[in-house]
Amino acid sequence: MSQSALSSPLALARSFLFVPGHRPERFAKALASGADAVIIDLEDAVPLDAKLAARAALMAAWPDFELAQCARLLVRVNPFGTPWHQADLSAVASLSGLGAVMLPKAESPEQIAHAVQTSGLPVLPLIESAEGLGQMDCMARSPGVLRLVLGHIDLQADLGLSCGPDEAELAPVRLALVVASRRAGLPSPVDGVTTATTNAEVLARDAQRSRRFGMGAKLCIHPAQVDGVHQALAPTEAECDWARRVLAAEVAAGGGAFSVDGKMVDPPVLLLARKLLQLHER
Repeated sequence: MSQSALSSPLALARSFLFVPGHRPERFAKALASGADAVIIDLEDAVPLDAKLAARAALMAAWPDFELAQCARLLVRVNPFGTPWHQADLSAVASLSGLGAVMLPKAESPEQIAHAVQTSGLPVLPLIESAEGLGQMDCMARSPGVLRLVLGHIDLQADLGLSCGPDEAELAPVRLALVVASRRAGLPSPVDGVTTATTNAEVLARDAQRSRRFGMGAKLCIHPAQVDGVHQALAPTEAECDWARRVLAAEVAAGGGAFSVDGKMVDPPVLLLARKLLQLHER
């Protein structure tokens, strides 16, 4: 991934909030919600008979966005093979300052390459099918990919899964996304949505699971979910206190083996402590 992509606010974003493309009156509210990134959706949130209107609304609204806002914005285009895909990509290519393109139903490096070349923008591929899952490692290494994203609702349907509330059936998939991202040198992947928009406990449970799996962000479908996602993805004060004590003990030890809270500290533990404090500062 290029240095310019790494410096994008989307590389470290924790929350990605969807807003329907055919509802331009909601664009400003979404940007003011506190979400790190906002996805203007031309795909699933837009009825078939409103696809052209949604694209037109996006184009008309674009001059009103400030440059810093543009960098936080993505556009989810319609998938490869649909009647709107090519025109969506061509349209977003003209949006100066747009942060990235989200590519739904991504299933091959060739689709990634086409999206990058046509739009001139970084791409976040959504892994939503068995084929996408099978091609994920190759897609992660494709030039122009910024982060992998899990579309677990569509993936469940494609695989015929019937997941329980804890989604234990998807544990191998989440781990695979994290591994593929790490091997490709990408930022941590983005976890899927929580459909319970008014249940803070369910959201916290889901976002805490995202963090346990090493996923650094989560898709949101309602502004009320943003704060809960940020809180759940952040290290606890107890974790930060432990990390500070570990790093202080490292300095005091002056090298060699030492222990904190009766447990040995070695290089992997030091790395974890530094990562926790970096996450806290971010």
